[in-house]
Amino acid sequence: MLIEEIFEVPGIQCIEPVFAEITDHYYTEELLSVPAEEARLLIDENECPIALALREDTSWLAGSFVCRPLSGAVLSRFEESGGDIYQEDASRYKDALREYFSLKLLDEVPPATEDTRPERKEMVVSLISDNWGTLDDASCVDCCCGSGVISEAVRDCGGHPCGYDNDPALIALGLQTKRLHPHQVMHIDASRAADYITPVTYGVGCMLGDITAFNAGMWEDIVSELLVLSEKTLITTVTEPEIRRVEEWCTSQGRTCDVIESERDPIYDRWVCISSV
Repeated sequence: MLIEEIFEVPGIQCIEPVFAEITDHYYTEELLSVPAEEARLLIDENECPIALALREDTSWLAGSFVCRPLSGAVLSRFEESGGDIYQEDASRYKDALREYFSLKLLDEVPPATEDTRPERKEMVVSLISDNWGTLDDASCVDCCCGSGVISEAVRDCGGHPCGYDNDPALIALGLQTKRLHPHQVMHIDASRAADYITPVTYGVGCMLGDITAFNAGMWEDIVSELLVLSEKTLITTVTEPEIRRVEEWCTSQGRTCDVIESERDPIYDRWVCISSV
């Protein structure tokens, strides 16, 4: 569902330039500085305001409050400008925002060259299925999703992926190849994923690394966010030293862990850490 369908305004634009900045309070002030002739307020299923759209001449700008607090000034601006109230589930509006910014990214960023082997998806499907069985329509976060092979595997296992990565060219490749669906992916810093996603049952982080002494702190932050977001978590690395670091990070958060060497893929997903709350 496109945001223009939600607000019933063709061509409406978001005031935030990229998805990652929907947490930034700066854009609340930017929205409030728009000389508005009309407003439309979006509320969620609990009647909480989650977005405000303002019209200046023939152009509409929307600001979103699903990942940052709403100020009283926003409601005052709506009352001053006059207009209608619209309603949509917060989860569907987040899908629409991801779709809006994904299509914008695809239009602006040249895709990376193909980065995966055709057989890898089936290897990951086998790995997920053997450990979790069918995902039964559950949500599954895909940490460092790259060009979307793992998200595609999650769908094949019966789950609904929500991927994130900080490489826009890889995301563009995933969107172009349709391994990534626009409403199921975000271009964000993986160490801040919990600012954008609510916890779900499953989480995967495949082929994390290279994890070295130099960058271990960064990867620990990324893994910690993934653990916060998922009750059951599957992480793979290329080497055993990397997976042992991951195991330490999981156990330090009170997780139970099982580390195995997988024979499915001797390159990308050879070492596996399966953890749960």
